[in-house]
Amino acid sequence: MINPKMEKAFNEQINAEIHSFYLYLSMSAWFNSRNYHGMAGWMQVQAKEEMTHAMKFYGQIQERGGSVKLQTIEGPQIEWKSPLDVFENAFKHEQYITGRINNLVKMAIEEHDYASDNFLQWFVKEQVEEEASASGVVEQLKMIGDQPGGLFMLDHELAKRKSE
Repeated sequence: MINPKMEKAFNEQINAEIHSFYLYLSMSAWFNSRNYHGMAGWMQVQAKEEMTHAMKFYGQIQERGGSVKLQTIEGPQIEWKSPLDVFENAFKHEQYITGRINNLVKMAIEEHDYASDNFLQWFVKEQVEEEASASGVVEQLKMIGDQPGGLFMLDHELAKRKSE
């Protein structure tokens, strides 16, 4: 049986993960409207990953005899200044999610909920990858600046990202 405190926190994390899905989908729409189709595709893959994360928490709650309680999803940001601004926001968002995951791990340990701690270790590793991925694009965009050729090449490169 899942600890009631962990159940509540996991339900809140489902909300955070679905909000992440909305945010990345919004970023994808922003890129598409500006003909950065590779970057839009990169964000669509990211959005799908976030929904997968939400479903992992959903499944964990149910598997451990808890109740999933879905909450209202806050609307995401819809405007950015530039591709760099979008990816900087994505990186900051991943740092925020990492903080949430770390707090869940801390709670699981404090609650002696070792099953939750074990479950969360996948997310700890995943967040290292998520931050590195977003940060890498931010650094490339900083090197490129406003050079259209560089933006074109990076957009083409980011189009290669596929869902797993």
